[in-house]
Amino acid sequence: MRTQALLSAGPAASHVGAHWATGPDLGVLAEVFDEAITIAIMQRELAPQLLASIAAQCAAQPWELAWRGVPDSVLEQALTRSMPAPQHAGELIADVRLLAEAVACLFDVDAVGIRMRLLASAMCPRFHCDNLPVRLVTTYSGPGSEWLPEQALERAGLGKPEPGKPEVVRDAGAIRRLTEGDVCLLKGSGWVGNEERGIVHRSPAVAAGQQRLLLTIDPEF
Repeated sequence: MRTQALLSAGPAASHVGAHWATGPDLGVLAEVFDEAITIAIMQRELAPQLLASIAAQCAAQPWELAWRGVPDSVLEQALTRSMPAPQHAGELIADVRLLAEAVACLFDVDAVGIRMRLLASAMCPRFHCDNLPVRLVTTYSGPGSEWLPEQALERAGLGKPEPGKPEVVRDAGAIRRLTEGDVCLLKGSGWVGNEERGIVHRSPAVAAGQQRLLLTIDPEF
């Protein structure tokens, strides 16, 4: 399978930090299986044809797709029905299917859950930790998700704001942001052995008149 080859080809990571790994290929996503890693990031530049396909879907009012199933031609059909400019969606649909197949292959599952949204505001503006095993996130257009290195956060501040509760962010200058097109796997507190170390992240601020095209993919264990 082409996806399996892409996941296993090339160096696993070009950089490994305290609990993160980055690299230019899909293979870096496999670093999430390292006990120390809580976020694995594929850094990429989107091809001009893909950018044009994305732009066509962003020239519309906010829209959303929620879908679960095997990432095959049925997924492509669902995407085609949901996108506002399906005649220009081919490149974007092919990329979504590739990433969905990568998640299914990497975690050895048959089905995945997909949400794709064109947003005009921040969805989860507070820093938080997801109570799930793992999630793939990529921003096709607009500002990318923000995350905190462990040394820059105070976990006691997570959750609902309460009097006397500390701030989550210890060092605002240490906040990291994914760039447009980056693909990441976020390891949550639902990952066995990672209950107290789920990656802390948030949706970025979206400026007035700006939109954000966000894709998330969950393996269906």
